[in-house]
Amino acid sequence: MGKSDFLSPKAIANRIKSKGLQKLHWYCQMCQKQCRDENGFKCHCMSQSHQRQLLLASENPQQFMDYFSEEFRVDFLELLRRRYGTKRVHNNVVYNEYISHREHIHMSATQWETLTDFTKWLGREGLCKVDETPKGWYIQYIDREPETVRRHQEQERKRKQDLDDEEKTAKIIEHQVRRGLEGKELEMPVYTELNREKKEENVAFNLNKGASSSIPASSKTRVLEQNALKMVERAVKRKGAAHSSGQPKEKKKKSALDEIMELEEEKKRTSRTDYWLQPEIIVKVVTKKLGEKYHKKKAVVKEVIDKYTAVVKVIDSGDKLKLDQTHLETVIPAQGKKVMVLNGGYRGNEGILESINEKRFSVTITIDSGPFKGHRVEDIQYEDVSKLA
Repeated sequence: MGKSDFLSPKAIANRIKSKGLQKLHWYCQMCQKQCRDENGFKCHCMSQSHQRQLLLASENPQQFMDYFSEEFRVDFLELLRRRYGTKRVHNNVVYNEYISHREHIHMSATQWETLTDFTKWLGREGLCKVDETPKGWYIQYIDREPETVRRHQEQERKRKQDLDDEEKTAKIIEHQVRRGLEGKELEMPVYTELNREKKEENVAFNLNKGASSSIPASSKTRVLEQNALKMVERAVKRKGAAHSSGQPKEKKKKSALDEIMELEEEKKRTSRTDYWLQPEIIVKVVTKKLGEKYHKKKAVVKEVIDKYTAVVKVIDSGDKLKLDQTHLETVIPAQGKKVMVLNGGYRGNEGILESINEKRFSVTITIDSGPFKGHRVEDIQYEDVSKLA
């Protein structure tokens, strides 16, 4: 069996040695070659291939360093995101797992000299939350993916809506309590001194439950009959007085079911969405990315795509543009003009603008379409209504 045979003991030993991680001191990043000892690294540095790589790097060393730094940053953050998510973890734990891969980019080839410098740089760039402890530096990945941001916004919106519902429920309960106390004066207790007319008398308290049994049954019956007659007389007098004055009967108090139905209706009216575009409304272009030609120009929404994007036609030039709703804003017309409600429970209903409250940035409209026709709605925010084309 020859020396260079694939199955020779020396060849097998060499393959076993080359599998694991070697000393960083004997690694060439430019050639991406790992040497097992000092003699092998010295021979590699004297080779023609290594000399050619050094000549290429000497022409533009900053370009190679930037490339290695970017690769190191991307791979490190990808491992942190995939392996630990947004958990707080020691930076050395992540680094040890990163360098366990044999083909990784060595930090000596990047712009950072130490792991601490790299950790501080991540904190300055806003890529991670970093904090120093007696045990070392800890990092926490900041997830800025659009899906994650959208999910957090949805959770915050839901939490705010739940708080609003709790406040409305508390107001309704307070209103019910106030209405129940109307016309009733709270009787304040009056405290008097315990005086005796005759000093020789003894004050005695009879706490026996059966004391009332000493009253004769006949006297009890007479008292009950007199009280009943008085109650009937008072009821007849009240009924006659109500008929003679012609006053309407008192309104029946609302039941708990009616209050719940009103609460549900109020919740439906105040339900909001994060999209507001509607066809045939007039909007204003607020983005500057299209140049001054379209900035602050009014346009008509011709088509709504995926709820958040609209095809608009500029009124002045007649040009058609495809814009996101963040690049548009609503237009408030003069009083008496027609508007459309874009958000809330009255979404999609047309109305007439009655008044404008500039201090509260809100308007008052009268709906003239749909099931709420003739209903007057106050305090609608500017962004929830827009002028109709």
